[in-house]
Amino acid sequence: MAATAEIVTIKRGRKFDQVLDGARTVFMRDGFEGASVDDIAAEAGVSKATLYSYFPDKRILFIEVAKSECRRQADEAEALVTLSAPPECVLPEAARRIIDFSLSEFGRSVFRICVAEAERFPELGREFYASGPGLVRERIAAYLNGAVARGELKIDDVYLAADQFAELCKADIFPCVCFGIKSSFSAADRDRIAKGAVEMFLARYGVKKG
Repeated sequence: MAATAEIVTIKRGRKFDQVLDGARTVFMRDGFEGASVDDIAAEAGVSKATLYSYFPDKRILFIEVAKSECRRQADEAEALVTLSAPPECVLPEAARRIIDFSLSEFGRSVFRICVAEAERFPELGREFYASGPGLVRERIAAYLNGAVARGELKIDDVYLAADQFAELCKADIFPCVCFGIKSSFSAADRDRIAKGAVEMFLARYGVKKG
């Protein structure tokens, strides 16, 4: 697909979701670079002409899939924990999901594309942030506000705290992945990072009991 000078208005039609589902399967399997238009069209059960009519640029299709995937994962995470559950229950689950997404091939592909295209297509990064990291930030902040109101946490700036929590979940992971030092992390590695993130966060913002 040829590069475009700016983000185009996405056309939504009868086969839009069908194209998106097919693209999600191929991108999750092959990554951005490995995904071909032919494979996406075949997986979606549509012609290449139909695919191009919705998404004239593969980058735009990828970001749309990324946004949809982020919303899906955020909804699943929210369904797994109630907004009234204590931080000791909610934060470990949130940490594991942030870590798993950051280490997934899909998550790494999203990051690489947004960084690589930041100057030519800044809209890609902005759109992804709004429905990806930005959405996670809003939901974490909303939970933290509730925990503060219940007296479980003491936080003056919930958005700063939400950002800090997300960054704690990337400790020891993000630099290794970015610089190609290490790409595979065991379940024990992920649990160690999640546990450390939650413990440090609660040490700063937790309310001592008794």
